[in-house]
Amino acid sequence: MSKSLLGKKSPKFKAECTRNKILSNDDFIGKNLVIYFYPKDSTPGCTTEGQEFRDQYKIFKKYNTDIIGVSRDSIKSHENFKLKQSFPFELLSDPDEKVCKAFDVMKLKSMYGREYIGVDRSTFIINDKGVVVREWRSVKVKGHVAEVLEAVKELT
Repeated sequence: MSKSLLGKKSPKFKAECTRNKILSNDDFIGKNLVIYFYPKDSTPGCTTEGQEFRDQYKIFKKYNTDIIGVSRDSIKSHENFKLKQSFPFELLSDPDEKVCKAFDVMKLKSMYGREYIGVDRSTFIINDKGVVVREWRSVKVKGHVAEVLEAVKELT
């Protein structure tokens, strides 16, 4: 069972992301942040989730909310994924799983009878004061972005 971050200060993070940037918590002071963790670039569920965040991006921005996606993929993979899908937000690369572990999104998974540790698709809303105000774990993609957007709207 993952530890809940609800009501707590966001875990500190600092990592390389697309557009040759380094992002950290400090970059989002005074703004809300949706940080979503996904297993792998360019896979069907991860692509759909990213596209839905992309399609609602301007509405999130109206509510003073930034979005970042996080996976263990390389910067090169992220750059290709972002370009191909026209994502207006940055993708953070976490190959050493420091950010994933800070948010407690690594879990035992199983595919074709083989067990492995992987990213549990999860989303967090961090408010403008740096506190985690919503969290979703083991996310099902269908309808998820709409639910996150509604939660962001409730913040204002």
